[in-house]
Amino acid sequence: MALTLLEAAKLETGDAYKSGVIELYAGSSDILSNLPFENITGNALRYNRETSLPNVGFRGVNETYTASTGILNPLVESLVIAGGDLDVDKFILDTMGQNQRAVHEAMKVRALSLAWTKKFIKGDNQSDPREFDGLQTRVTGAQKISAGSTDGGTALSLAKLDEAIDQTLNPTHLIMSKAMARKFSAAARTYTIAGYISYDLNQFGQRVMSYNGLPIITVDLDNTGAAILDFNEVSFTSSAWGGTATGSSIYIVSMGAEGLTGLQNGTIDVRDLGELPTAPVFRTRIEWYNGLAVFNGRAVTRLGSIANSAIVA
Repeated sequence: MALTLLEAAKLETGDAYKSGVIELYAGSSDILSNLPFENITGNALRYNRETSLPNVGFRGVNETYTASTGILNPLVESLVIAGGDLDVDKFILDTMGQNQRAVHEAMKVRALSLAWTKKFIKGDNQSDPREFDGLQTRVTGAQKISAGSTDGGTALSLAKLDEAIDQTLNPTHLIMSKAMARKFSAAARTYTIAGYISYDLNQFGQRVMSYNGLPIITVDLDNTGAAILDFNEVSFTSSAWGGTATGSSIYIVSMGAEGLTGLQNGTIDVRDLGELPTAPVFRTRIEWYNGLAVFNGRAVTRLGSIANSAIVA
């Protein structure tokens, strides 16, 4: 059964420290707070993705049916290794207290969480075989919809967003930048749009905005301080790329066991390696064997070429 990291952390009843690290990891990213992860054996998952259904029809008396079968494409998702080593100088611990180690570890965990979130959107296994393909790399064909044909992007229309939502099978969330989410907040103050936007509270007691009942998940900065989903994408139409790099994208996703799911072999591993024999530092190592799977080709839709402009109806 696929669980979010926060749900998995509750099961770590015998290791409060590890549970705390998992909660911090998930709490640093809205994506990781919501995405379910399925535990697998081995270092890869082989599965079949449905591409077309078998034919059906009607027959007359004494006639037969024409036999047919659906088409399944075999796919393989390999796990990658995410993590890092954190060294805290013994001098810091001796002069400022042991709690400093926890402070530095929390910073490391947040950095790893933000780096993972960037790969979730922008990861490209062809450019770096150590990472998995993110949504931008995976979404092709009919699942990639352009907001318009204007060079540099077109103002987001709710009609086009509804089209992208309809293109997604059983959508559960919208993923966008904080800058884009602010445009929805501004649109909520416009009487022609306000009725589609609502607010609720998440598990952390934070206010979450929704569009037509779909919660909006925001991505902000990566571990280097750069915006993950900025208005710096090259615009595209249904047939080609080109134009000025001033557009952005919204991803409509179906998170769940039959759609977009994270993969992992075991939960996040946290190991205290103690003081190193080669240096006066205490080392903590964090590792996580993880990946992504899209079990249905319509589980993710990208609405791109969105201009940095106000939303229109």
